[in-house]
Amino acid sequence: MLDRVRSHYEGALAEHGASARGVGWPDTEGQALRFERLARVLDGAPGLVRVADLGCGYGALFGFLDTRIAGYRGYDVSPAMVAEARRRVRDPRAAFSVGDAVDEEVDYGFASGTFNVRLGADVAEWDGYVRDALRGLWARCGRGMAFNLMTTRVDWRSDDLFYADPAEYLTFCQDELSTRVTLQHDYGLYEWTMTVLRP
Repeated sequence: MLDRVRSHYEGALAEHGASARGVGWPDTEGQALRFERLARVLDGAPGLVRVADLGCGYGALFGFLDTRIAGYRGYDVSPAMVAEARRRVRDPRAAFSVGDAVDEEVDYGFASGTFNVRLGADVAEWDGYVRDALRGLWARCGRGMAFNLMTTRVDWRSDDLFYADPAEYLTFCQDELSTRVTLQHDYGLYEWTMTVLRP
């Protein structure tokens, strides 16, 4: 499944470069809004934090969180994306790796748009993959994590995309991760954001 996703994003990067469209977003305004919603998980965090960005693309989240982080580790399944991120982000606090899982302990984890494109993969199989990936991310996060998924509350769907029921994922997070969960489904995009904090 991930080979198809890798090829898709490398094609987008080649066509659109290091931009919102290069990682599948229509525009920079929507990308910034998503980052702002994800960053709410950091509200109340004492001082600078260490973060992991699963599905980091060309490293745009680093720039958004710049003043709030002590360390940043980006992961992406695309070697081309990781190479572009390393080229663009030369800050010594940042490091990028090719991979589909976080391999070190951090304070907070993020996944922005990471699971939206399934490219014909079976819906149930993809849903299982997403949940396993979130469990793995959570296991590395000492304080909390934030992620977004496209919502099932739409009137049109693409066969290439994954739509997740926010109520089901709210229950998943509360049952398996933490009861300190916030669902944001109020910001005008066809998606939702979940923040999860340690008890």
